[in-house]
Amino acid sequence: MNKANEAVAVERAELLDAVAVAKRLSLGVRTIWRWADAGRLPMPVQLGRLRRWRAADIDRWIADGCRPVEVR
Repeated sequence: MNKANEAVAVERAELLDAVAVAKRLSLGVRTIWRWADAGRLPMPVQLGRLRRWRAADIDRWIADGCRPVEVR
């Protein structure tokens, strides 16, 4: 694997789907979607029709006390 492919693989590994975020927060997947729609979670990355969260954003959000990110 060359360096460009390694960088892409690492970047993909750092993106979490709703199931992974739910496990990380010990919540249900439906709760993750509700919180995301309400602005309580960091903004996800849009990949076509998919929404993924950066692991670093979720970790930083947890470290900051899980405060709502934006009011919608």
